[in-house]
Amino acid sequence: MRSPVDIKKQIYRRLHEYLSRDRTGIRRALLNLFIRIKSWTIPQLFEQLRFHFSISYHSVASMVGIIASRIGILRVKRTADGANALYELKDQYVDIVTDLVTA
Repeated sequence: MRSPVDIKKQIYRRLHEYLSRDRTGIRRALLNLFIRIKSWTIPQLFEQLRFHFSISYHSVASMVGIIASRIGILRVKRTADGANALYELKDQYVDIVTDLVTA
């Protein structure tokens, strides 16, 4: 079983690689939103990002899905009506995300 330190190192590496492929800055902007306000739905994120970037709703959903599933720094909660999921940045990864986004 991996230790918490090993898991954080792996998360850091995955997130660093993910951000290294960010040509437009949209991935950093998305993560910056999660640093400022920890909980978002896809429609809320889309509304925030569409003013600064030419992006589709599905692109935002795809980015959030990758960050939640492959990188593993987001927690997913279903709303009561089941229409939209609420994505939250896990507390233990706030420092890693902040370091990488501001670098």
